[in-house]
Amino acid sequence: MGHEVKRLLINYKTIEEFKNFREYGAAELYMKEDLEENLIENDSESPFYGIYFGKKLVARMSLYRINQKYDRYFEPSQDYLELWKLEVLEAYRGKGYGQSLVNFAKSFKLPIKTNGRVNSNDFWHKMGFTEVTYQPDRDRGENPFVWYPDGVQEQPADQ
Repeated sequence: MGHEVKRLLINYKTIEEFKNFREYGAAELYMKEDLEENLIENDSESPFYGIYFGKKLVARMSLYRINQKYDRYFEPSQDYLELWKLEVLEAYRGKGYGQSLVNFAKSFKLPIKTNGRVNSNDFWHKMGFTEVTYQPDRDRGENPFVWYPDGVQEQPADQ
């Protein structure tokens, strides 16, 4: 049940599409400011991905590649992906859009870190993610979930 995931262009059309998420989505996931900052920087490597139903953007996420030197989660230490602000418009939930976005992120074969929102634990567990061992100095009140590709495990706490 794979839906086609597309890299979203950093332009004013995408800003307009994000307004639907502002109206119907969760305020903390609003990505319009993120998009506008990238628009100003003219970042051709857009971190935004989405799925369309017809011409309507119905699901989206941000995906950032984090350099190995900042890796405090994975063993062996390596580049990893940070998945931010995964959101599916309410009318389109339960139809596999979120799963398609997560599977797209997994297709890069890099470890993935995300922060689970309230009441999202079941979704992340279903997607094969696990909670990391909480480390106050590293996690600062966040609730990180991680996905490990083959041969990767949690970094020991003493590193």
